[in-house]
Amino acid sequence: MKKSNLYIGLFTAVLIGIGVIGFSKVSQANAEITEGRDNYNISETWELPKELDEISGIVWIDSHTLACVEDENGVVYLYDLDEKSIVEEIPFAGNGDYEGIALNNDIMYVMQSDGLLYEIKNWSATNKIISSHQTGFKASNNMESLTYSPKDNSLLTAPKDKDTTDDFKGIYKISLASKTAAVNSPAYKIEMNAEALKEYRGKKLHKTFNPSEIAIHPKTNDIYVLEGKHPKLLILDEKGNLKTVYKLDEISFPQPEGMTFSEDGELFISNEAASGPATIHLVEFK
Repeated sequence: MKKSNLYIGLFTAVLIGIGVIGFSKVSQANAEITEGRDNYNISETWELPKELDEISGIVWIDSHTLACVEDENGVVYLYDLDEKSIVEEIPFAGNGDYEGIALNNDIMYVMQSDGLLYEIKNWSATNKIISSHQTGFKASNNMESLTYSPKDNSLLTAPKDKDTTDDFKGIYKISLASKTAAVNSPAYKIEMNAEALKEYRGKKLHKTFNPSEIAIHPKTNDIYVLEGKHPKLLILDEKGNLKTVYKLDEISFPQPEGMTFSEDGELFISNEAASGPATIHLVEFK
């Protein structure tokens, strides 16, 4: 065989090898970002306007309205699911890092990442009363979650980053009387060493699960905890026992940070804008 033919053959073989390896890596990457799709159905999706590109929290208002916050402006946006548009804006503070929103009748609550809690009384009226309260959490906790718990008339929240130890992420009750939490006494614990979280553990134990939102199922009282960093959904029963963990695919859920239930138990999950617009999905888990 001539040397030129040998070199051409070797060069071709190398190109084929590179192509096979590249295809394998692409296939593996695609498999990783779509993993979890078999866990749920997305029955409807709303693409959100630019004002909600950084959507960080949502809460159910009525059959066609969600209240939304985003993590830059101190404004509650009322989004009409039928009209597919923002129908009202409720300013409550200046610029900040607003992450969670909850509702108890005529009072809205908004959580800032440093643990500062905003209270908006008479939120739907003209005579709104707005106040803020130190809950006891710190910026190092990075608070992103908030929901109202009707069974004990309190708010629930969980640190995204650091808790008092690396062994767990606590779910804490915020008293509506004092607007403070017993920051050393969680109501429930998400154990970072739980068997269900084994595949997500790395070198730093506290990074096993990073709560970005929390919601309570209105029928079962199960506690749903969302993670946006490495998208997944964790479900606890009403006593705080871990039931299951669902991985969410990163195409449908590029950065899920908001979650709420309708009064009938329909689950809505919002995503910040990534390669496309911010979205809200109506999701049903299998």
